[in-house]
Amino acid sequence: MRKVFKMQNDMVNLIIDGVDISVASGSTILDAAKSVGIEIPSLCHLKDLGPFGACGVCVVEIKDSPKLARACATKVSPGMVVYTKSEKALAARKFAVELIMGDHDADCQGPCKLNCPAHTDCQKYIKEIADGDYAKAVSTVMEVFPLPASVGRVCPHPCEKACRRKNVESPISIAHLKAFAADMLMKEGKAVEIKKHAPTGKSVGIIGGGPAGLTAAFKLAKAGHDVTIYDQMPEMGGMLRYGIPEYRLPKKVLRYETDAIVSLGVKFKNNFKIGRDATLDEVRAKHDGLIVANGAWKASSMRVKGEEAEGVWGGIDLLRLVATGQRPNLGSRVAIVGGGNTAMDACRTAVRLGAKDVFVIYRRTRNEMPAEQIEIEEAIEEGVKFKFLCAPDEVLSKDGRVTGMRLQIMELGEADAKGRRKPVPVVGKFETIELDTIISAIGQRNDPDGFDQLTQTEKGTIAANESDFATNLEGVFACGDSVNKGAGIAIEAIAKANTAACALDAYLKGASFKPHKPVLSERNVTEKDFTDIPRQERCKLNIRPGGERRLDFNEVNLPLSEQVARNEARRCLECGCHDFNNCALIRTANLVKADTKRLRGEFHPGFVERKLIAIERNQRKCILCNLCVRTCQDLAHKGLLGLVGRGFTTVIKPEFRDEASIAQCKDCHLCADNCPTGALKIL
Repeated sequence: MRKVFKMQNDMVNLIIDGVDISVASGSTILDAAKSVGIEIPSLCHLKDLGPFGACGVCVVEIKDSPKLARACATKVSPGMVVYTKSEKALAARKFAVELIMGDHDADCQGPCKLNCPAHTDCQKYIKEIADGDYAKAVSTVMEVFPLPASVGRVCPHPCEKACRRKNVESPISIAHLKAFAADMLMKEGKAVEIKKHAPTGKSVGIIGGGPAGLTAAFKLAKAGHDVTIYDQMPEMGGMLRYGIPEYRLPKKVLRYETDAIVSLGVKFKNNFKIGRDATLDEVRAKHDGLIVANGAWKASSMRVKGEEAEGVWGGIDLLRLVATGQRPNLGSRVAIVGGGNTAMDACRTAVRLGAKDVFVIYRRTRNEMPAEQIEIEEAIEEGVKFKFLCAPDEVLSKDGRVTGMRLQIMELGEADAKGRRKPVPVVGKFETIELDTIISAIGQRNDPDGFDQLTQTEKGTIAANESDFATNLEGVFACGDSVNKGAGIAIEAIAKANTAACALDAYLKGASFKPHKPVLSERNVTEKDFTDIPRQERCKLNIRPGGERRLDFNEVNLPLSEQVARNEARRCLECGCHDFNNCALIRTANLVKADTKRLRGEFHPGFVERKLIAIERNQRKCILCNLCVRTCQDLAHKGLLGLVGRGFTTVIKPEFRDEASIAQCKDCHLCADNCPTGALKIL
């Protein structure tokens, strides 16, 4: 049955999308649609201004009319039948938006946020640090995950690799700023207020208390569910606690952050191993939903002859032992095989355990090492020696105990699928070194014991749907290092945990979960875009001297001072749009699923102008909707803005005729308030 809406006398009756409507004579189709809650998007219409029809986004189809009509400018007529979502109207609307986006040279979000696997709003919390509002900065981080001080210390910060400040001199020190803000709150004994939804009555079990499990627990507890984490180790933290050395991440920092999760009502069950203390089915039966985030706790094998000898360690096994307070005697000469951050942690730990000669054996060159450059440099400062283009060929031993290693000399051949040159053996060329201990740090893998019911991949990880991380078991989701591609960095595990938690939350509520990649505008910058920016060097971290820090497990990096941190935060170029959350253009682009680059060509003249005294105008974002000009003329009654030029080169510029008009502009802001794209910003 058709819905019927009636209004007063002197009315016009029409039908929009099957709804009978009566509206006052002289109304537009857009007015009529709004009166019954039917949304027709528009980028140049404002209720208090007359029709303009510049954007072409509000087009609709009218029955028996060969042409589409602009809803904002077309008056209703008796008996009119309108289709706002016909195939023809939607195609034209999408084309209009794509045409606008093709000339919209702007970033919706900063490249830092886009390149963070968990999409943390780096730009926002950096601005809050610059303003001295550390509580708000930590709150911004904790919208995504609950461990800002810990992750800020250990993250290899892919956000920084994308930071556009590198085009001036160096990227912002994003990760250290995150840790700084969290440390400031911890130092002051303050806590971020965390809002929880009302209890749902649903129970959730999480297996694994690492960064993925803790993040999932945090998110689900905030959603109102009763959450219990089961973990095989004495304390929560996973690899953050047992795989990252104390000198990089003090355990008191991690404990402070895990205590905050407990304060949300999350229950911790430690020393609890699936398959030993309970079966997966038994834990599953206690809860309405389950997340498996059991991590990757097995060291990968070197697959060389003799590695079963005493004195051969897995890198994560050694780090776990040291994290529990033990100090094994590794002897005088130690070799670490591998080139990642775990290898760096292992070699620097070996130095602190008293080894005199510590070698890192890596089959490529330093340029190809996946470890962070700062980790490599600090290891060298602490006395670690690197042997590049070498690979283990055989572990040498006597009476079952390691005595050395035979190394195959390598050279770089053709590039592999990732663009890294593949190491190939130099036939007949070997080297032998004497050793007391060998540490294998070439990777880690999942321990499947107790999880047999979950479908496994060929790599031995848990198979989970990439879109929602659902497993083959009803109500069971999996995330973190034990899933699909296997172990990665903590922030990647956190990203997966957020998705899995959202999917489980939807499952518990009987709702569907359909993650989608939003439509965004991104700039293609060149060196010319940064020529006018004054240079300001990246802050220097306060690092303890190598000769001092190699003697203990105290934290290597000393805290940033408040002044240094705020100055560093002020280096941010604020690439992402200040008005992203209110942008009508990107909202419409998502509504029509526009391709923002399909019609991209030459851009209008682009510049940033600050002559408006109180308002900054970014011409690159302007879509010539003319709302600012019309607002200034018809609502503010000032007429200070106008279109300059003709055709493609048309831009909007101000004309301040006297001091009085400047003062009027300063106190008005109506143009900025009504801009649909964030092209105008109040200073």
